[in-house]
Amino acid sequence: MTKNIALTHKKKLIEVALPLEAINKASIREKSLRHGHPSTLHLWWARRPLAACRAILFAQLVDDPSSHPDQFPTMQAQEAERSRLFDLIEKLVTWENSTSKNVLEEARAEIRKSCGGALPPVYDPFSGGCSIPLEAQRLGLPAYGSDLNPIAVMIGKASIEIPPRFADQPPIHPLREGEQSRSGYRNAEGLAEDIRYYGERVRSKAWERIGSFYPEIDVPSSQPGNDGDGKATVIAWIWARTVPSPDPAFANVSVPLVSSFLLSAKAGKEVWLKPVVDRKAHTIAYHVRHGGTKEEISRAKEGTKAGRGANFICLMSGATIQPTYVKEEGKAGRLGATLMAIVAEGERERIYLASDRVQIQAAKQAIINEKPDTELPDEKRAFWTVSYGLTTFGSLFTNRQLVALGTFSEIVAEIRDEIERDALGAGVTDDGIPLRENGAGARAYAEAVSVYLGFAIDKCSDYWSSICTWDSSRDGIRNTFGRQAIPMTWDYAEANPFSSSSGNWMAMVNWVWKTVANFVTASSGCEIQHDAQSVTYPAGAVISTDPPYYDNIGYADLSDFFFVWLKPLLKEIYPQIFSFLSVPKTEELIAAPYRHGGKEAAADFFMQGMEQAIANMAGQIDNTYPTTIYYAFKQSEIKTEGISSTGWATFLQAVMQAGYAIVGTWPVRTEMANRMIASGTNALASSVVLVCRKRRLTAETVTRGVFLQALKRHLPRELETLQKANIAPADMPQSAIGPGIAIFSQYKKVLEADDTSMSVRTALQLINRELDDYLGGVEGDFDAETRFALTWFEQYGFQSGDYGMANNIAMAKGLSVDGVKHAGIIESRAGKVRILPRNELEEDWSPDRDDHLTIWECLHYLIRQYEAEGVSPATTYLFRQMRQHAEAVKDLAYCLYEICATKRQEPAQATSYNALIQDWGTLTESAARQNEDNISSQTSVARNGQGSLNI
Repeated sequence: MTKNIALTHKKKLIEVALPLEAINKASIREKSLRHGHPSTLHLWWARRPLAACRAILFAQLVDDPSSHPDQFPTMQAQEAERSRLFDLIEKLVTWENSTSKNVLEEARAEIRKSCGGALPPVYDPFSGGCSIPLEAQRLGLPAYGSDLNPIAVMIGKASIEIPPRFADQPPIHPLREGEQSRSGYRNAEGLAEDIRYYGERVRSKAWERIGSFYPEIDVPSSQPGNDGDGKATVIAWIWARTVPSPDPAFANVSVPLVSSFLLSAKAGKEVWLKPVVDRKAHTIAYHVRHGGTKEEISRAKEGTKAGRGANFICLMSGATIQPTYVKEEGKAGRLGATLMAIVAEGERERIYLASDRVQIQAAKQAIINEKPDTELPDEKRAFWTVSYGLTTFGSLFTNRQLVALGTFSEIVAEIRDEIERDALGAGVTDDGIPLRENGAGARAYAEAVSVYLGFAIDKCSDYWSSICTWDSSRDGIRNTFGRQAIPMTWDYAEANPFSSSSGNWMAMVNWVWKTVANFVTASSGCEIQHDAQSVTYPAGAVISTDPPYYDNIGYADLSDFFFVWLKPLLKEIYPQIFSFLSVPKTEELIAAPYRHGGKEAAADFFMQGMEQAIANMAGQIDNTYPTTIYYAFKQSEIKTEGISSTGWATFLQAVMQAGYAIVGTWPVRTEMANRMIASGTNALASSVVLVCRKRRLTAETVTRGVFLQALKRHLPRELETLQKANIAPADMPQSAIGPGIAIFSQYKKVLEADDTSMSVRTALQLINRELDDYLGGVEGDFDAETRFALTWFEQYGFQSGDYGMANNIAMAKGLSVDGVKHAGIIESRAGKVRILPRNELEEDWSPDRDDHLTIWECLHYLIRQYEAEGVSPATTYLFRQMRQHAEAVKDLAYCLYEICATKRQEPAQATSYNALIQDWGTLTESAARQNEDNISSQTSVARNGQGSLNI
């Protein structure tokens, strides 16, 4: 991005430009995709969006047109070629095209063209959830990944290593009665069918062994949701944890700790529990109620809570139950549980029933002799249950849940022999080579199916723990990991493995086989267990990686939740990976104070390890391709420190000390812009992709003054390019870091006046200052009235201010207050002045009819229309009318976003400006397509009461 580095390589597209808007939209949309999405194979925390990984890899490998001046000799020719590549990226990131042979082959052809006809290997040394290697494989690139965490390694093997070994093969299971065999199978479709078939076999065998623990329930004909007398399958049992009453008079009574008695919150169909207390008999019963007053439903929502945390009310005595008491009772082993309600499958809706003796007795039949005894870490950020006496992973499950998980695991292990026999019967080679030794015969195939069924068991454990709760808003079970932590829950929902509703066994199997069926096995894959500091990379490897954030929650600690179930099932298949008692933690590259004796020591451990890992990358690769490294911004850090935050600056420092120059930074979003800004906590992307090149050996040492001159000379041009690319205002600070830090990191050192080396944090602050100066300099291109409004808005927003102050500002701009009022921007009365908010602007307004047109008006009338209808024909028509002022309108939106987001701290206002810029490209394209004459002749344009155009 800077012209000061003599290039010895071809510049790649990612070093010049990216269609960020398309990538971010696809990444945001991806969050709503479920069935068949790789994230549903096995839970992993903080995965990068596949769309972003796919686009980054493509742009990392494909040449920028400026690298071929013989083919693209002019700026116009280069822009046209970039536009073509952008169009391909837009197709590539669309989820519906993720398995399209035509689109993927078109992308592979572009990569081959830029890579000498070959597809280079891609390596991710922090593979985690395997998003990057998986997308490399989708693009036909040999895919490699490594991680220390056994769960991450298994996700990698199941994603990129196992499916290609059995690609394009038919399933081996015997045909069911009436089932017809298909003529052909692509990718891993045959393997997926076998996962489903043997998943059904496991369910059948499990029902024979433990079905009696899950009896149906009698449902009276009067019960809502049932058409007549009969039985129904239970979906969930709703339990509440209990403690002995703190009142000595009721010390023998276990009282419930309930966060909510509301079972269904659907409007007009509310269902809730009414506790009935008999103080003489020392009993508490729970009656199911339908409907009710607002007051009753509101009271039901509160349960027995008496505030936040473990504060409750004793139903027997009315006394407050303090958190300290709950903790003491829990640590003493006196936390109990009572069945409050039962949810069953109905004809058209859920059936809610009161506690039942038969159901309670069925749960008691499940006797467990041995529980997983792996200790939970005493790390209160992520493991909240330890304080209440639930100190092992086994203690997070009821006996019936433990029996179910153990039984399904045993059957998956047993059925492996049956799968191997069926494979041999189907003609699969009997080579006896296991999966871990790259086997592809009957034994390896049976082991492969077992791996995926083991993943289904892990998914079940996420839904079969006593941390799961009942979601009254959607009448379903919430899983354990709703966050990157194991919280403490009070009333919990126990799922039925044999129902057809949320949390059942076959639902988990279906998530797995649908994911496998969608894998694109276009190349080989390899996943190994190794640390990033010393791993050896294949020759010619391209590195793209998403390392852990330095003080994030420990994935190793959380992964033990799944390890305790996967280890006994898969240790015979992968004995080396599962040779540990628990997930390795000592070498995990995160800054965990509770492991290293404090924050400072933990940070030192992380930075030394990360610098070594990045130096290992830089030391082994050549400079043919840039390296891409994802950095996950932490919102609490951003809120308090901004883009020059300690974590961000320290990470950049580690990258540069490892031998890299940073030549680009691209923000990647996984949240909607309006949600991010409106929350008031985030004006930045979920992560930023660093584009890195090995620093040249002849790098110079320069002074602060030389660095500042270079910034002022090169940065404005790069910022103008970013604005033309419609980078959202919220993303501009991170995007500006790219060209700015590229200038800084090209030097060996930048010396301060006292000859000390300038820190990265100082460099970031200087880059940010140049960005502010650039945006402030744009004001000079606005009309005087808009400059007045901008100055006034920065001080007062849409609030009133004194006329005298307004007059001073107006005179400084060569205006009068009356002149600004005549322009239709402000209201002036009774010695006060205020800018007119959008909802008070004229209803019947058009730029063509305005004899005192200002950029301020153009922007705010456009935003009003956009907020009302989005990119509609009416919005496009208005945009066309002011198209000669479009660039100035966009510049003003950037300026106002910056004022709202950082100076006035008004995130709701900032959202509007940010959203408009994000859709600017769409607006421009729509305006280009819209035939103004045709619209004028075929439609009548009129304003409605909201100032919208009716067409």
